[in-house]
Amino acid sequence: MVDRGRRKSRTGVVARLAADKTTVVVIEQLRKHAHYEKYVKRVKRLLVHDEHNECRIGDRVKIMETRPLSKRKHWRLVEIVERAK
Repeated sequence: MVDRGRRKSRTGVVARLAADKTTVVVIEQLRKHAHYEKYVKRVKRLLVHDEHNECRIGDRVKIMETRPLSKRKHWRLVEIVERAK
């Protein structure tokens, strides 16, 4: 039997409430440049499925990869780690 690996999980901040049951989560990463060795900020914006519309802008959330739910939505909400103040 072939082990297909685990689902990816990320932590990010809710940037926008896109539509019903959909949010946009921003994930920031610091990567070291290969040649200049300075740290560069990389930003990804992911569409996340939020079944109960419980996210608010500014919340820190944990998301997990899932089957494609629409053209660009391949992630789902696992938990809200920290509420926005």
